[in-house]
Amino acid sequence: MDPDRSLQRRRIQLQLTATIVVTNVIGAVVVSVLVGIVVPMPRQSDGAMAATSVATVVYVVAAVVVGTVWGTAWLERTLHWAIEDREPDAADRTAALRAPLVLVCVQALLWGLAAIGFTVANGVVSPDVVPAVAFSVLIVGMVTCAVTYLAGERILRPVAALALADEPRAGLVIPGLRARSLMAWGLGSAIPIVGLILVAVFALVRGDATPTRLSVAIIAIGGATLVVGWLLVAVASQAIVDPVRDLGRALEAVEEGDLDASVEVYDGTEIGQLQSGFNRMVSGLRERERLRDLFGRHVGADVAARAVASPSGLGGEVREAAVLFVDLVGSTQLASTRPPSEVVALLNRFFAAAVEVVDDHHGWVNKFEGDGALAVFGTPVALDDPAGAALHAARRLAGRLGTDIPEVRAGIGVAAGTVVAGNIGAVERFEYTVIGDPVNEAARLTEVAKTLPGGVATSAYTVARACAEEQRHWVVGQEVTLRGREAPTRVFTPREVVTRD
Repeated sequence: MDPDRSLQRRRIQLQLTATIVVTNVIGAVVVSVLVGIVVPMPRQSDGAMAATSVATVVYVVAAVVVGTVWGTAWLERTLHWAIEDREPDAADRTAALRAPLVLVCVQALLWGLAAIGFTVANGVVSPDVVPAVAFSVLIVGMVTCAVTYLAGERILRPVAALALADEPRAGLVIPGLRARSLMAWGLGSAIPIVGLILVAVFALVRGDATPTRLSVAIIAIGGATLVVGWLLVAVASQAIVDPVRDLGRALEAVEEGDLDASVEVYDGTEIGQLQSGFNRMVSGLRERERLRDLFGRHVGADVAARAVASPSGLGGEVREAAVLFVDLVGSTQLASTRPPSEVVALLNRFFAAAVEVVDDHHGWVNKFEGDGALAVFGTPVALDDPAGAALHAARRLAGRLGTDIPEVRAGIGVAAGTVVAGNIGAVERFEYTVIGDPVNEAARLTEVAKTLPGGVATSAYTVARACAEEQRHWVVGQEVTLRGREAPTRVFTPREVVTRD
């Protein structure tokens, strides 16, 4: 057995033993006081009184010993799966939740025998005290059993947590919160009031009650009611407060963003269903966050946030944006001369650099196309200077690729202008993208850039739309006619690339 599990078992056993001993001894003392005060016994000889006292002590000691040994053996048989450190089946789970009731059954049987024995013994001496003695013993026995149940339920929480860890039950197999509250009220308030009524009835029937005797009886029962009622309500309320407090702390953790928070399920009542429901809710939040993160990795964080914040539908809007297209040079030869795994690793390094640079300049990578990537600046999140951001990102990316991935070359084309940005596709499946002349121009400029020493090209129109600070980093180059166009385009290239931030 696991040493920690063995230590926990011994601690639980010690706590249960102490609970059984203390509650039963206190119960025996309370019975003796109540019977002696509420039901004055006929005068007996010293020998008879001594015999009664000895019999009472012997029975209490024997009942405590028998109850402890019997209850322990019964619990060990019921919880053998926990002792053997194995997975419980459905019957074991139910038995674990009902373990406190096992203790109550043992205690109830012993107190029932005490009620019969002491009632008969006192009835032989004075038959008119039979109802009072029986009532006193039974009431105190019921209270003792209730305290044992509530305390045992708290002590056995670690075992209940093991039983409920993997398969929380949907239904109740033990008294629920309503029954627990009614039990605390009945034993702590209703039954003592009935006792006071019976004191009055006994006084009327017997006709020999004095004001002093009635006052003492009322004070005794009232005092016991205050103490026992407080104890029952305190234990019962604590059984609710503890898991609610745990749930409160877990909720605070979730509010702070900790989706790994969870609560231990150890209650077999509605509270346990609430604990289990909270864990399922957090599990669903973790799954939702994982999907959201995965979605953001596919389409970009800004697009993902836009999709979550607004209803999704087909269509787009006209926006001022800039487009950056980057494509590797000689990718066909690269794929034919290197192992696939090495090609994939190289592409991942290439794309990682592109994504990082684009993100740093408040753009987003719209799509990966084989060995190329399309990045957009200015949509869906508007930028004051999308052209300037794209041009600076192009210079930074060229420097980054030359420093971090010198074994490959790439062409980078940048174009700016008016685009239509939105969801394109079918109702069943669509993607957020941009369409317009700048996209085509950036792709064509990439082809030109592959032939240039610096590997970066843009148009005069794009440079003119950038801020003055960024314009100073670009120089006019040759005039070319891009594929698919009739009018020539004046190409600009960077004076220098950005090698470090």
